[in-house]
Amino acid sequence: MKFKSLQDLKSVRAQLEEQQKHRQEAEARRKEAERKAHAEKNLFQRAAGQVQPLRAHGRANLSLDPPAPIPVQRQLDEQRVLQESISDEFDAATLLDVDDALSFRRPGIGMDVTRKLRRGEWTIQAEIDLHGLRREEARDALGAFIRESHKQGLRCVRVVHGKGLGSPGKTPVLKGRVHSWLVQKNEVLAFVQARGDEGGAGAVVVLLKPS
Repeated sequence: MKFKSLQDLKSVRAQLEEQQKHRQEAEARRKEAERKAHAEKNLFQRAAGQVQPLRAHGRANLSLDPPAPIPVQRQLDEQRVLQESISDEFDAATLLDVDDALSFRRPGIGMDVTRKLRRGEWTIQAEIDLHGLRREEARDALGAFIRESHKQGLRCVRVVHGKGLGSPGKTPVLKGRVHSWLVQKNEVLAFVQARGDEGGAGAVVVLLKPS
């Protein structure tokens, strides 16, 4: 190859050096790729270290019988039933406010709450009529009604217990029972005797806790 000038020689030399540089960079990339591939291939071995297979001992590893499952849900259901049960022996008379119409409010609940209930400022969202039910039936029906109403997010409900005009001696036996049962329900914040247009002495309006 003939060069016409020193400038041509320098140009060729620069091209050769550039080509050499590219070859070196390509070789470096190839070696780095090989190094990474080798590292990934031996990743487990490097993490676990040196391992040796166990010698066969001729014995089978038999697992013990698993323990019987604990009936957690049944226990929770039983606890819930006990917590939600209401007693016929509970006397709520001492917990009621004595006024023109007996009412109840839990500690911490102001008298303005019962006043608003009496004035009808709470909209009645559901009701249950316990007329004609035996004591056990009325108790269970009331408990289920309060529980379901609270679960649905209802705040104000009415419980119709009747005035007892059909009872022996015309005494409102169920009325007192209903008061006692409601006091025992944790969902109940307060209750008052219903207004005349809502059942009067034959019903109570009940305020429930927020669900």
